Amino acid sequence: MRKYRLVSKKGEGTFSEVLKAQNVKDNKFHAIKCMKNHFESIDQVNNLREIQALRRLSPHPHIIKLEEVLYDQPSGRLALVFELMDANLYEMIRGRRTYLNPELIRSLMYQLVKSLDHMHNKGIFHRDIKPENILVENQEFLKLADFGSCRGIYSKQPYTEYISTRWYRAPECLLTDGYYGPEMDLWGVGCVFFEITSLYPLFPGSNELDQINRIHKILGTPSPDVLDIFRRKGAAHIDFNFSPEDGTSIAKLIPHAPPEAVDLMCKMLVYDPSKRTNAREALRHEYFKDVRERDDANNDVASGENSKSTVANAPPGGPSNVVKHRHKKDDDMKRNVPLPVINKGNDGDPSECQQPGDNAAYEINELPPINAANPLLKPNKPQDAKATKKVNPYRTTNNPPAQTLPPHNPDVLLAKGRKQAADKGYKLSTIAKAAAPMPPQPSTKNPGGGAKPSKSIGTKPRRK
Repeated sequence: MRKYRLVSKKGEGTFSEVLKAQNVKDNKFHAIKCMKNHFESIDQVNNLREIQALRRLSPHPHIIKLEEVLYDQPSGRLALVFELMDANLYEMIRGRRTYLNPELIRSLMYQLVKSLDHMHNKGIFHRDIKPENILVENQEFLKLADFGSCRGIYSKQPYTEYISTRWYRAPECLLTDGYYGPEMDLWGVGCVFFEITSLYPLFPGSNELDQINRIHKILGTPSPDVLDIFRRKGAAHIDFNFSPEDGTSIAKLIPHAPPEAVDLMCKMLVYDPSKRTNAREALRHEYFKDVRERDDANNDVASGENSKSTVANAPPGGPSNVVKHRHKKDDDMKRNVPLPVINKGNDGDPSECQQPGDNAAYEINELPPINAANPLLKPNKPQDAKATKKVNPYRTTNNPPAQTLPPHNPDVLLAKGRKQAADKGYKLSTIAKAAAPMPPQPSTKNPGGGAKPSKSIGTKPRRK
């Protein structure tokens, strides 16, 4: 008997596909990530970076929870069972005609930066920050997902050159032969910050050279001293003789955004990674003052209630996952930490952890078939509707009304690049004219997820 009943297919990538499934015992829904690669042994599974990272980072309120690992040794198939979220940030803003509530943006960005701060503190950086990898529930609770590209901060450089989705790729990733670090995550967050504020991508480059030129047109061409830093470790195919650009500035692109939001955005998008803000500094920024105070107040209440149990259950000697040594291994995430028992469906209880060297039972509860001819099975039992509604501690109750997008001149839209809007599926001319509701975009596979743009305004995929 299958442990999970397939409901639908949510998406597919180069190395995996994601299915929505229901546990036949408790009727809860999950997202199952089925890997396309085959794994020869359980050791190979345990060394998978995504599993290593999620074990180290969990539990955290803003990082997706890995609930179970399913491995079938005879066939070599592997699936990861995650909690199910409603949508990702790209799906949340796609096709919107009004700006998101400023307080909602503030709350979402605070949660995202908190996830980065926790991750970097644990010695891991994500390397693929983009709206599709940021999941939301009820349009206000956020969790960072897809750790398939992550690396240990203290692992030895150079790293893989072609990493991160191009539109969110930091200059050091574009201009060097793999010499980058966790600062690239903050650049990606800055791009996401701008996108959920403006409802269109900041740097939608069609190739690496176009990507660099778009960055220079908005931020300006960096000084020769900054370019020399990149040139010393530069990629062989890059010509560093860039034409001088003053830059249009981010503030002019989003005049409706609060000044403190623009200031934080600019600090995340500093060209020189050594001068770019980090996650801890970003959390202390004036932009997050109100939400930070509410968060601190909630933490004080929670710590007061749980102080006795926390002290009683604390492991001897303090935390065991503090990074102390650098460059000991190619990837610093490979450590002798307790491993969750595979196929046990445990909830993180240390008593159900497999210690290194233990031989746990790895029988499989039948993986959902990949690319099944008929993934939709019999109707599912409805979930319990009595669940209490979550309250977002980062949101204020007196939120201002959502702003309506200002009218745009079609000629200005063309001058700014109508094709970029088409790449993402936005019809800005329709928004400007306040016409009838936009017709649905044809749903077709493309590398970055989402709908394929209409042929009348462009056919480029969203992600390259």
